[in-house]
Amino acid sequence: MKKLIKTQFFVLLLGTVFAWGNFGVELNNWLNDKACTTGCAVGANPFVTPCFFGALFFTLAFVLSIKMLKKSK
Repeated sequence: MKKLIKTQFFVLLLGTVFAWGNFGVELNNWLNDKACTTGCAVGANPFVTPCFFGALFFTLAFVLSIKMLKKSK
């Protein structure tokens, strides 16, 4: 079970970094009036796009995974 929790931790870590990275690129492009390169929502406010909400859910799942990892030790 410990191995599964550690694997989940690393998968969610990578997913969280990837999601916030995409959101950061999208936010930067939006603030600088550049074309959206990630394809989440062209010209839309990045705080109302699926990329932002996906990053939030990945972060929540990652935090819960950290708690599970700490309790499993």
